[in-house]
Amino acid sequence: MSSLPSLSSPSSPSSLSSLRSGSPVRPLPTPSRAGRRLRLALCLSPLLVAAVWGLANQSLLYEGVTRLARAEPGWLLAGGACTCLTWVAASCMRQGAVPDRLPPGLLLASQFAAGAANHALPAGLGAHAVTVRFLRTRGVPLERATASIALYSVAKSGAKTVLLIGFLLSSSAWRRLGELLPDGVVLIPVAAALALAGVATAVVRPLRRPVTGLVRCALTDARTVHARPSRVLALWGGATAMPLVQASVLACAGEALGLGLSWADVTLAYLAAGTAGGAVPVPGGVAVDAALVFTLAAFGAPLAVATATVIGYRVLTDWVPLLPGALVLSAMFRAKAL
Repeated sequence: MSSLPSLSSPSSPSSLSSLRSGSPVRPLPTPSRAGRRLRLALCLSPLLVAAVWGLANQSLLYEGVTRLARAEPGWLLAGGACTCLTWVAASCMRQGAVPDRLPPGLLLASQFAAGAANHALPAGLGAHAVTVRFLRTRGVPLERATASIALYSVAKSGAKTVLLIGFLLSSSAWRRLGELLPDGVVLIPVAAALALAGVATAVVRPLRRPVTGLVRCALTDARTVHARPSRVLALWGGATAMPLVQASVLACAGEALGLGLSWADVTLAYLAAGTAGGAVPVPGGVAVDAALVFTLAAFGAPLAVATATVIGYRVLTDWVPLLPGALVLSAMFRAKAL
């Protein structure tokens, strides 16, 4: 027993210094042969997903590249710069959602790699899975890592809702969105699914206990985070900047292709389409893209140009970073940073 390392309490100086320095509290165990095979499969799976996705969308890739070849390169470069800012905003939000100090370089790399994982899982689950894995390697307990995802999602949706309301109040183009609102019948299955999930959580004890613990941990971390001004600025500043930067990428693609809409109209269209299409859990944001095309068309843009603009937006935000993101994801797995 004397050869075993003693477990220090959370308030011990060694634990606090390791949290301040961003190093893991406890080293991860050495993987077995089966663990090494699983790690190798995880390293190769992003590359396989990227290859399969490219082969399945050859015609779409060709059409997007053909139209972008005739676009103005200056605006495309501006859109690429705005795309890089999205990873910075995401990193700020991830840091603001946890009290622990995270290494900025690895955090930014993890968010860049998380974009590749989003093509395999719907509704942002790929990015959340990569982030939870990254937090676990930094010594954050699983419950707190999962709670940070909940706080991240609440801040992201809350900031987007506030921005949408602000743009609706300040723009006259909101009247054109009435044609895109779904009927009440469409919302019945969504409300029924939410009600069923709430009843199941309240009645089934194996579900109620982990959910209750997660909510309790999320509230504790939320109080801790909001007691630190730097974390509040990182969380809510990043949450506010994220949709604005993403809408700027769309606006740059529209300017390059001659969309003919102002930045405010494009931003309002992006916020409205993201709110409507984000409720459909489809990998790669396909539902958001479809809603975005029709929203831009409702604002007065030609349907063909609106389609090309959305394709250009996806080229800048997803297709161009896909292979580098998959490589970074594989490299982080091999370096045991994930």
